[in-house]
Amino acid sequence: MNSNNQAGADKQDPLDKAFGAGAKKFGGAHGQKIAGNRGLSEKITDGMRKAFEKVTGKKVSPKISN
Repeated sequence: MNSNNQAGADKQDPLDKAFGAGAKKFGGAHGQKIAGNRGLSEKITDGMRKAFEKVTGKKVSPKISN
């Protein structure tokens, strides 16, 4: 029961988590806002994934990206 609730509530992949941690640590006050705004963080990491795939022609590994 509890695992279903956790899976739905915290569905961040490792790339999203790493971005949030970096934004908190190096972004100052603005980074705190970005890291706290999950929707904005998701948009930024989605853009990073698309840019990576466009430049390299390879898909991001499913181990680090959803």
